[in-house]
Amino acid sequence: MIVFCIQKYEGQGMIYWFGIFLAVFSNVFYHISQKTISANANPAVSLVFTYITAAAASLFLIPFFPFKGTLTEEISRLNLPSAVLGISIVGLELGFLLVYRAGWNINIAGIVVSVMVGLCLIPVGYLFFSDTLTLKSALGIALCIAGLILINYR
Repeated sequence: MIVFCIQKYEGQGMIYWFGIFLAVFSNVFYHISQKTISANANPAVSLVFTYITAAAASLFLIPFFPFKGTLTEEISRLNLPSAVLGISIVGLELGFLLVYRAGWNINIAGIVVSVMVGLCLIPVGYLFFSDTLTLKSALGIALCIAGLILINYR
């Protein structure tokens, strides 16, 4: 079934599938962790601890992605999107922390946010990245919107 849900990217092979698996696996544990963070924990302190842990994990990855130059050269290759990503991650983390503290179910919050993000990215992809929209994609979008309505209908 999952084969029908994932676009096929020829020539990407192992990296593509490993990336998909890693993203799904990590996302599952992300939501479990967010849902089970102590309600007594200060959200800002929780985020700082999260990012210290993330920094340590990122440092661990360096041997697997060796530098092409010195550390200074690697840092000079960074651009504004790297900083925007950091700010976006804080918003993402805090948003889910607050959603789960407000009582949302773990099986609904992730789906609602993911579909809404996907819908927001459609015009972004079209306008800024030359993505195309096919009839099949448009039907999928309509199903996503219908799903959001059904999930939120009371």
